[in-house]
Amino acid sequence: MFLDLAWKNICSQRRRSLVTVLLLLFATAILVFSGAFMEGSHRQMIRSAVEIYPSYLQITGNGYRDEPGVDRLVFDLAALNNVLNAQSEVALATSRYESFALLVSDHQALGALLAAVEPDKEAQVSRLKQSLIRGEYLSNNDQNQVYLGRELAQRLKVDVGSNLAFVGSGADSSFAADRLHVKGIFQTGLFDFDNSSAFVNRTYIEPLMALDNTASHVIVLPHNPDQVQDLARLLSQRLPPELGLEVRSWQETMSGLVEAMTVDSIFGYLTLSVLFLVILFVITIYTLLAIMARTREIGILRAIGSSQRQIFTLLLLEGLILTLAGVIPGGMLGGAFAWYFQENPFSFSAWEEQFKQYNLAVSTLPALFSLTQILRDMIIMTLAALMAMLVPLLRVTRLRPTEAMRHV
Repeated sequence: MFLDLAWKNICSQRRRSLVTVLLLLFATAILVFSGAFMEGSHRQMIRSAVEIYPSYLQITGNGYRDEPGVDRLVFDLAALNNVLNAQSEVALATSRYESFALLVSDHQALGALLAAVEPDKEAQVSRLKQSLIRGEYLSNNDQNQVYLGRELAQRLKVDVGSNLAFVGSGADSSFAADRLHVKGIFQTGLFDFDNSSAFVNRTYIEPLMALDNTASHVIVLPHNPDQVQDLARLLSQRLPPELGLEVRSWQETMSGLVEAMTVDSIFGYLTLSVLFLVILFVITIYTLLAIMARTREIGILRAIGSSQRQIFTLLLLEGLILTLAGVIPGGMLGGAFAWYFQENPFSFSAWEEQFKQYNLAVSTLPALFSLTQILRDMIIMTLAALMAMLVPLLRVTRLRPTEAMRHV
């Protein structure tokens, strides 16, 4: 009976009902799409930053990340690889040795990061190979070939085919020096990284820097990047304590990025909340005016025997029907936009160079289509709308029948 009466009341006031539904549809679609775009863009930014070079999981000697030094290296690389190869959750592992070196060209001498990598494996755990802009990427057979960041090459005034020399320190604190031939130049879009990084083949530099069975850190690529923290905890438990190693996921090694994304999300949702407060305030006022226009009708219902609870239930049911009529299609519309822009991300290629000035290697920003997130936002919007309608409902149902019947 209540459902039938509620539906008849809604149909009798079609214009009012339509405005309420459209308000809720508009608000829900914005909430769903804004949340999807915020999550999608954050994931893209994080993925770009993580996959350029730091990668998802790093294993180092105890204390190396906080205070790098030759006494905190990975000294038994073979034993560590044996443990990693036995883990089904690990897709790939590769070692790196990072050292500060002086690079000297015919025109300039600069300090830079000189990293020894395993080229084929490195191409799978980072985007160094994909960032090639001139020349060629490193191979496992290279000898004195170097792969330079674009800004570093410009500062050294060298290009593909040029020669330069380096002076650095080895894992045993000895000096290493040799001449290098520029094989390729890369540009990741991270200005500081491109301005200070050079890479060589590990097998070439091993004898020069005494790297036998030694690395500054080992990069681990999980089969499922979303479970990298679980893998970090698992490896921490399974690595022998005598190796003196620590395992850190990207959430720890790039904590500044995580904090920045969290702050951005907070401000994003605060901005959205202002919009929804305005919309919900409009719904509250609109509902109050609509119900006050029916005050006399409600007084008559009370006078013929309807209880306060029955009137409240009837009006709340009307509000619930209108809310669902707006929230459900609004959620579907917002979800449709989220799916479309997940498949066809926003392109910012025209501003790519400006983004690179702020160390943002991002040219596209996708949305994230997630049924769980869409349902969550729809539930939030439903509860918020019902709360907005609750104040006028309580106010009118508390009127005495005689007072309500005399209302004009």
